[in-house]
Amino acid sequence: MSIALMIAGRSGEVWHCHADDLVADAVDTLATRRIGALPVTDAGNEVAGIFSERDVLYALKTHGAAALQMRVRDVMTAPVISVSPENSALEALALMTRRRIRHLPVLDQGRMVGFVSIGDLVKYRIDRIEAEAEALREYIQTA
Repeated sequence: MSIALMIAGRSGEVWHCHADDLVADAVDTLATRRIGALPVTDAGNEVAGIFSERDVLYALKTHGAAALQMRVRDVMTAPVISVSPENSALEALALMTRRRIRHLPVLDQGRMVGFVSIGDLVKYRIDRIEAEAEALREYIQTA
C-alpha cells in the first residue's frame, strides 16, 4: 500500500508549529493534542524539521527550564527526513527503523501533504497480516 492511500482517508489538518515559536508553545500543542511530534515549518512554510517529545527532553536536560523560552528552531531535529506519497508503507517503516525515528512528513513536490507515525505503519502491517491469516483460514476451510 502506498503512503498516498494510507493518508487519503484522513480528515482534518496536520498539526504543526513554526520554527520561530517558543518551545513552551510547541510543548503545549503536543500535550493538548496528545501527540508525539510536530512538523516544523519555516518562513516559506516548508518543512524545516521535526519537534518531538525527545527534543523536549534533550533541551530540558541541556538547558533546564530555560529551554521552554527558546525557539523551536534551536531544539528541533533537522534536516527533516521525509517520504513521498508514492513510497510504500513498508518502505516508510524500513526508513523509520533504519534511522531510528518515529514520525515522517509526507512531502509532494516540497509541500507537506501528510504526516505518518510509526504507529500508523505498524497498524497497517498488523491489519495486513490479520487479513492474510483470515484469507488462509477461509481457504483451508473450503479446501
